[in-house]
Amino acid sequence: MTIWTCATCAIEHADTDEPPARCEICSDERQFVPADGQRWTTRETLEAEGFRIVVSELEPGLHAVTTTPALGIGQRGLLVQTEGGNLLFEPPGFIDGAGVAAVSALGGVAVIASSHPHLTGSSIQWSHAFDGAPVLVAAEDERWIRRPDPVVALWSDRVELLHGLLMIQAGGHFAGSSVVHWAHGADGRGVLLTGDTIAVGGDRRSANVMRSFVNNIPLPERAVRRIQATARGLSFDRLYSAFGELPADASGIVEWSLERYVGWLRGDFPE
Repeated sequence: MTIWTCATCAIEHADTDEPPARCEICSDERQFVPADGQRWTTRETLEAEGFRIVVSELEPGLHAVTTTPALGIGQRGLLVQTEGGNLLFEPPGFIDGAGVAAVSALGGVAVIASSHPHLTGSSIQWSHAFDGAPVLVAAEDERWIRRPDPVVALWSDRVELLHGLLMIQAGGHFAGSSVVHWAHGADGRGVLLTGDTIAVGGDRRSANVMRSFVNNIPLPERAVRRIQATARGLSFDRLYSAFGELPADASGIVEWSLERYVGWLRGDFPE
């Protein structure tokens, strides 16, 4: 039996003799199947091709866990260290011995979570490498689980992952799209980990929310307001998304950006 990984989104699928007929994640309107068709790969193939995991510090207590060269949509995982154990947020779609050793040296993994189905990567393989660490999946996104396993635990609304780490369901990109508030991050000023629930703008001075980023499908005002209300209820100065970061005044940038978004939805600005 083989653990198949979609080459486009880098999400692991159930152990089977033959790869699935298609990747449901990529076939959804929020993602895409490449013009040359559905392709599959495996951990062993990727390792033979030279892929590897690199762990690097972003700030004290926070490390990026990244596949190099870029795999799938190229997101980075985030390892948050706490006194009660570590969170692996948005696990990469690849795993190797060196990566496991590097993460182990930082305290290992106590719990695994993702902001939404696009960034679940190889959650189960990472869990199995760390004594079956629980993999939390929003109950409203249960249908998107590609590799069922007893380590998966469903949750809704909000859950304390570890002391000082609160995950909150904000909706938007997916029904279960979530953010993680790290109260002790940024020297106590607070950090928000957002995946694609709240993305960092290309100008690195703004934030963005979408139903589909790659297919340019916006969110309705009610969804934007729910995300905005979630962010307003949290104290944070810094924000880390799946692809970028806002190093200072992140809460103010998110508030301003989402107000601007709603203004354009309503037609408040001249064309």
